[in-house]
Amino acid sequence: MKNTANFPALLEAFFMDRLIRQRMVSPHTIRSYRDTFRLLFLYAKKNIGKSPSDLILNDLDAPLIGDFLSHLEKTRGNSARSRNVRLAAIHSFFKFVAFERPEYSAQIQRVLAIPNKRYDRNVVNFLTRPEIESLLGAPDRNTWSGCRDHALIAFITQTGLRVSELTSLCCQDITLGIGPHVRCHGKGRKERCTPLTKQTACIIRVWLRVRNGKPNDPLFPNARGGRLSSDGVSYILSKHTKQAGVKCASLRKKRVSPHVLRHTAAMDLLQAGVDSMVIALWLGHESVETTQVYITANIEMKERILKKVASPTTYPGRYHPKDQLLEFLNSL
Repeated sequence: MKNTANFPALLEAFFMDRLIRQRMVSPHTIRSYRDTFRLLFLYAKKNIGKSPSDLILNDLDAPLIGDFLSHLEKTRGNSARSRNVRLAAIHSFFKFVAFERPEYSAQIQRVLAIPNKRYDRNVVNFLTRPEIESLLGAPDRNTWSGCRDHALIAFITQTGLRVSELTSLCCQDITLGIGPHVRCHGKGRKERCTPLTKQTACIIRVWLRVRNGKPNDPLFPNARGGRLSSDGVSYILSKHTKQAGVKCASLRKKRVSPHVLRHTAAMDLLQAGVDSMVIALWLGHESVETTQVYITANIEMKERILKKVASPTTYPGRYHPKDQLLEFLNSL
């Protein structure tokens, strides 16, 4: 059978059989892989003039994949980390193809040999307590959208949920009363419960009365009643950060994203003396090593350690140049 007829079937089998049936990956992974191939096919159409249905496996060779990855960084402005995420989806597909079409092993190996790009790991950004208070005070709680935005900001800052976890929540995922908590499905299809403070539980209780939704309705809907997208959450934070920056000058220099609020929740826990193992469980990290970045960024913790260290009993000296004649004699 010709490769032209099999390529669309290979891609469909990769998603339906390998990812969904065999590996049972999460919907978030499916959407990420889907978007990767959408971008790849749009790039291929622009550069080799073929629509996605007309592509053959030979078209997706290592040079095209490499040029596509460069296009993501240079033209679309993606970071090296985002570029590596796209490459991981492509690698996963070609590993699947290696079993289905072994006659293309040479081409497959060249694609699989494309390495991840290394990148600088910057210190994580987070908000200080005055910045959090200014951000929480920005929404107008006399309006429906302002009440929603205030509850959303307070909720994500205290729980540290990922934006994908936040947007997938339903009203029934919140338990109030004794032991208030939220139940969510996180990364790696893991379910976890995150407790809510009394203040956050009170804010969510008020919001649920305003929301007046059914158990299966989104906890934080958009203006049309549907689920907020990740871009929608980012827009809400950007809007209120700009408003809060009028009174809090330090916010004018910061880009507040959902992940920055997640970092803020982790830093609050760390500064309160919570063990890094507990923080990893709280945030749903796969490994405790991921939590170490917060220790690196916590300057207050470093200052407390510095105060416990005894300084050496030495004083700054002053440099006196030696006599030039003695220098000459010493050089003989």
